[in-house]
Amino acid sequence: MDASALTAHGDERDAEFYLTALTYAHYLWQRGFAARAILKVDRALLSDLRGDEPVLQLWPLPYETIAWLLHHTPADVFIGNPRVHFQHLADRMNEPRREQRRWRVWACWAIARAVRPEFSADPKHEVAEPTLELIAQKLTQHGIPGEPALWQSALQNASTLSR
Repeated sequence: MDASALTAHGDERDAEFYLTALTYAHYLWQRGFAARAILKVDRALLSDLRGDEPVLQLWPLPYETIAWLLHHTPADVFIGNPRVHFQHLADRMNEPRREQRRWRVWACWAIARAVRPEFSADPKHEVAEPTLELIAQKLTQHGIPGEPALWQSALQNASTLSR
């Protein structure tokens, strides 16, 4: 599997793209590419889903996946700084569905902080880091039905995974 699996979808970011991105992330993880796997989970999370797609019954939005990947990345495998990654991505998000995608990334940022507190913010990137309450509020406003609870469950579980 390679990047052509995603480019085959063209501009579509629908349920099929979502499943392909998750599958590709799994493929990369199995081959020891943790950072690249996280980037593909990002791509899945940023897909255009309404919440009623059948794939979400089997593969819910991957907040738990982000936590699991961050926790289980071996110390000798490159992962970069996920906190900085999510911070930059959230602050620089553009259309389409800017607000939905932005708050999903901030939600992942919060998970990264919970699972890997040793990663620091980027001191050169001035950004107002949101509270957990604001993230939940914005996911309620811009996300799909049940998304805030899904994220909050992942975040609660993530705090038990901290290294």
